[in-house]
Amino acid sequence: MKLESYVMGAWVSGVGEGRSVVDAVTGEPICTVDATGLDMGKVARYGRQQGGSALRAMTFHERAAALKETAKQLMAMKENFYELSFKTGTTRADAWPDIEGGFGTVLSYASLVTREFPNDSVLLEGDMEALSKNGSFVGRHILTSKPGVAVHINAYNFPVWGMLEKMAPSILAGMPVIVKPATPTAYLTKAVVEEIIRIGLLPEGAIQLVCGSVGDLLDQLSEQDVVTFTGSANTGQALKNHPTLLANSVPFTMEADSLNCAILGESVNEEDPEFQLFVKEVVREMTAKAGQKCTAIRRIIVPQALIEKVSEALKSRLAKIIPGDPALEQVRLGALVSADQARDVGAKVEMLCEEATIIAGGDRNMTLAGLTHNSGAFYPATLLRCDQPLTSSAVHSVEAFGPVATLMPYHSLDEAVELARMGKGSLVGSIFTADDQEARAMVLGAGAWHGRMLIINNDCAGESTGHGAPLANLIHGGPGRAGGGEELGGARAIKHYMQRTAIQGSPTTMMAITREYHRGAKEIHDDVHPFKKYFEALQIGETLVTHRRTVTEADIVNFGCVSGDHFYAHFDEIAAKDSFFGQRVAHGYFVISAAAGMFVHPAPGPVIANYGLENLRFVEPVPAGTTIQCKLTVKRKIKKAQRGDEKPNGVVVWAVEVTNQNGGAVAVYDILTLVERLEA
Repeated sequence: MKLESYVMGAWVSGVGEGRSVVDAVTGEPICTVDATGLDMGKVARYGRQQGGSALRAMTFHERAAALKETAKQLMAMKENFYELSFKTGTTRADAWPDIEGGFGTVLSYASLVTREFPNDSVLLEGDMEALSKNGSFVGRHILTSKPGVAVHINAYNFPVWGMLEKMAPSILAGMPVIVKPATPTAYLTKAVVEEIIRIGLLPEGAIQLVCGSVGDLLDQLSEQDVVTFTGSANTGQALKNHPTLLANSVPFTMEADSLNCAILGESVNEEDPEFQLFVKEVVREMTAKAGQKCTAIRRIIVPQALIEKVSEALKSRLAKIIPGDPALEQVRLGALVSADQARDVGAKVEMLCEEATIIAGGDRNMTLAGLTHNSGAFYPATLLRCDQPLTSSAVHSVEAFGPVATLMPYHSLDEAVELARMGKGSLVGSIFTADDQEARAMVLGAGAWHGRMLIINNDCAGESTGHGAPLANLIHGGPGRAGGGEELGGARAIKHYMQRTAIQGSPTTMMAITREYHRGAKEIHDDVHPFKKYFEALQIGETLVTHRRTVTEADIVNFGCVSGDHFYAHFDEIAAKDSFFGQRVAHGYFVISAAAGMFVHPAPGPVIANYGLENLRFVEPVPAGTTIQCKLTVKRKIKKAQRGDEKPNGVVVWAVEVTNQNGGAVAVYDILTLVERLEA
């Protein structure tokens, strides 16, 4: 069977013989993979014109809703994907972060966008910048969708999550994707894409799949396109230096395999819980997905005084790991993705043995549970030991991409930090210690060489996601050998596929572009109180100026009695006189409470509830005798998706400015209200 690609709205096969892919467990043929004959120029244009146009016509929230429902339907079909994943050599536990973790990442991103992004296609960043003395010339940063395609070149070890963790931010940013899965596990990626297309919630052209070589696709890219790559550092460097990418300054993000480390703190004793946590995590990272993880622990850095104890503990736990058919519940070590990969791991172990000694594993003639023979893709969990790591090089530069790690001692925290640095850039490093100052010293010393650092002690171990688990809201990437890129990281990942532009102009023009009120912009006034208007009728810039109110000493006393706030600045005449204020002043919270009483319309209406208060600043003190006035302006509107039987509604953000009798601001803030919509 030849694995088809999905391009230009159709499933098509390449015209070449293709590369054969076999079951990692049994060695039986699964499919051939080939994309020969596909017109990559047309594929790229189709993505830009068909998928890109449709995505850019949607708001962030509409894209999020489509992705959320797609992920929910995929999650309901997870058992089909688990069954197929056994052929890649992974156990169910190994496949969980790939399959359910992949769908969960999409759901996380969809929720993030619904929660933090506007229901618009333009994203504002930072505050407005005043660029002139009188405020008639201002600036702001905005982000808009790039009108290109995102080419995602993925690794074989995470055929589902690896695709989805890149695809979700791209789609949410309004950018269509061309997915290039790694050949050995492309059949699992294809199965997921097939269901995404069948579900049909994403616009046609939003996702295309190329199973096989991308041919001259990179030659077809322009300044509005983006390339991301996950895989080996050597391949990544070659792609990064592609002439077309360089000539057109095409953004290129690389996440490469690295020699990640785990450090046992100098303060830890064998009896401490951190010792056992360390041993357990090292073994888990050595054996999960048969060590085929870009985040797997490759270098085990421990105090010289504990190296024998750690060595024995690791060997004891590794001896209990059962290799074999990953479909069996008792199996904890599956196969590598292919016999070729197993041979490569063996060759790398030989290179490591020039500086280190095998102290566990290394014999490929192991017994396999549920199998009568080794398909060629199984490799034993192998532990090496290097006693002179500071003067060695291979253990810090050669990666056996399988269930292999090297144990090495250090004599001081400075040495531990130096060893961590010698990996020349890693995705993640872990520190196991209950001594917070020790943790600080190692993080500050080695942090610049790591994209992520995990500190584990008994306090957080129970809920820790572990060394090897990238999370949607934290960056995944690392400096140097790890590629120098960043993926995930919450909103950062979405912004990667957008263009940041500084815009300058008058406040009114800025309001028209950004759909957000800017101070100094033209205001809209009418005789109808804004709290009597439905969501649709409210206009950005619509303003209410309230009546005035003079703050009295009775107000201050009464508010203090109601709130229980008897701070000296409000009640002690002598202390207040000697203070920053120079006299007794009203409570800041009284000022905003009084302001609410001035602008709220008391009768029932479309305003459902107060939704929150943001960006509050008390600018000037308000002593008794001050006359205050309030200005309420529609700053931003956010249409919310209707849930169940609730009334359709949206969030209205109001800019509030409370001023004194001299026109000076005494308090500024934003309030958010839920306002009923007339239309569903």
